[in-house]
Amino acid sequence: MNKQIRYGLMAAIAASPFGAVAAEPSIERLQEQVSELEQRAEALATIADSQSSVHSRTTIGGYGELHYNNLRNQLDGGSDNKSIDLHRFVLFFGHEFDARTRLLTELEVEHTLAGEGQPGEVEVEQAYIEFDLNPQMSAKGGLFLTPVGIINDTHEPPTFYGVERNPVEKNIIPATWWEAGAAFNHRMDNGLSYDLALHSGLYANDYNIRGSRQKVAKSKADALAYTARLKWTGVPGLNLAATLNHQTDIRQDTAAKAVAADLLETHTTYTSGPFSVRALFARWQLDDDGTAAGKDEQQGWYIEPSYKFNTKWGVFARHNVWDNQAGDDANSKYRQTDLGISFWPHRDVVIKADYQNQSAPDGQSEYDGINLGIGYQF
Repeated sequence: MNKQIRYGLMAAIAASPFGAVAAEPSIERLQEQVSELEQRAEALATIADSQSSVHSRTTIGGYGELHYNNLRNQLDGGSDNKSIDLHRFVLFFGHEFDARTRLLTELEVEHTLAGEGQPGEVEVEQAYIEFDLNPQMSAKGGLFLTPVGIINDTHEPPTFYGVERNPVEKNIIPATWWEAGAAFNHRMDNGLSYDLALHSGLYANDYNIRGSRQKVAKSKADALAYTARLKWTGVPGLNLAATLNHQTDIRQDTAAKAVAADLLETHTTYTSGPFSVRALFARWQLDDDGTAAGKDEQQGWYIEPSYKFNTKWGVFARHNVWDNQAGDDANSKYRQTDLGISFWPHRDVVIKADYQNQSAPDGQSEYDGINLGIGYQF
C-alpha cells in the first residue's frame, strides 16, 4: 500500500469514533489499525477476484419458440391441426474449468407441461465435457448431438427459415438426435475437418426411425453405434459435409437376428451476399429381417433457396420429399412445399410466417395451411 493511502487510512481512523477512544492515540497503535485494515482489504479482494473469475468462466444462454399452426387436413374425416404451442424453452449452461477443459449442457422443456397425461417433456439434450488436445484437435465425452445434418447441429430459431423444422431432417435423420459416448474432432488449415464418434444407438423395434431415439434415458446398450463426418469449408460462404452412421443392431439384441442399419447423409449450404441455398439428402438402409414392410429403406431430400433483403427481412422457398417406407412398391412418399418470410427486429429475435402445401400417400393425413412463430436466442 503506498504512503498516501496509508496516511489517509491513519487520518480516517484518527477522526473516527474508534480512533477517538484514546485522547491521543499513539503512532504505533494507528499503524497496527492500518495493518489490520490492509489485511481485511486484501482478503476481501482475494475473495472478490475468485468470485469474479468463476463467474466469468460460467456462461448462460438459451433459446425458445412459440408456434401457431392453422392447418387443414385434406383427408376426408381427418382432424385439422389448429393449435398454439410454446414448442420449446431451452437453457444452456457452460463452464470453463481452464483454457482447455469445459462443460456444455442443454436443458429443454417441450410444450410447457410435462408429466403423466401432459403433452410435454423435460429433456437434457447435451451434457458433455470437452477437452482441447491442441489448437486443432478436441475430444468430448458425455451426452452430445450426433454430428449429422444441418438442423441437428444448429437449430436455434433465428438461424433457420420456416416456423417448424424441415420434415426431412425431422423424419429421416431424425433431428434433434443426441446420444451418449465419446467423440473426436480434427480441424485442418485447408478448411477440411472430420468428426469420429462412438455412442449409444437407436432402438427401432418397429423400424420407426424417429420413434427409435432412446434419448439416453436408461437406454438399451446391447449394440453401440458409430458416426463419422467429413466437412469442408475451404471457400468463403460454402459448407460441404457428408456423414455415415452405422448401427450395429437397431433392434438392440431383442430379435433372433441382428439388424444392422446405415445412414448416409450429405448436405451443402452456400451464401453469396443476400442469396443462400441449402440442400440435403439422407438415406437409411436396414438389413431386412422379413418384417420391415418396406421400412428397410428410408430416404428424403430437400432444397431451400432464400434471399435476405437486408438485416431485417428475408424470404425462402423449400421443397421437401421423404419416404419412410421406400423399400417396397407401395405409394408411401410425402411431398411438401413451404413458402415464407422472416423478420429479425434484432439479430437474435425472429418473427416468422409461412404457408405449407403437403401431398401425402393415399389414406394418410395431408396438411395444408399457415404457420406463425416467434423465436429467440441469447
